[in-house]
Amino acid sequence: MKKILLILALVLAAMPARTAPAVSLGVPDGWMEDVAKARRQAALQGKFVLMAFSGSDWCGWCRRMDQEVFSQSDFIRKASRKYVLVMIDCQQNKSRLCELAATQNPDLARQYRIVGYPSMVITDSKGRKVASLSGYTKGGPRLFSTSWMARWPS
Repeated sequence: MKKILLILALVLAAMPARTAPAVSLGVPDGWMEDVAKARRQAALQGKFVLMAFSGSDWCGWCRRMDQEVFSQSDFIRKASRKYVLVMIDCQQNKSRLCELAATQNPDLARQYRIVGYPSMVITDSKGRKVASLSGYTKGGPRLFSTSWMARWPS
């Protein structure tokens, strides 16, 4: 029995440690994850912060929004003129999140009272909410850019 335990201990010790990814899986190119860094950048550039709350590993509407809008270069280019883009992915599988996102994202969802996904929150550089929107609307980046973003602060 002691030999089996010793062998098991050696096998477990030889296994690589699970580490969090450097960037969360599910975050589109052109988006940040660090809200504090985004707020500093927004203050320097005179922009607002657009936080997109998603559940990329469990929410079908979030995946559609990510594919049709948030990952589209046309949307990223237009939105980045007015906003610093931050993806707040509230995944169920925390091993897919970087360490910062695993701790920061649930706190932000509580702070901004996110109850439905996907949700978008616009804040100033100090984190004060100035606008919010919840839900998915069919139409891709063009509709999102023309109808929804037209109502948001700039």
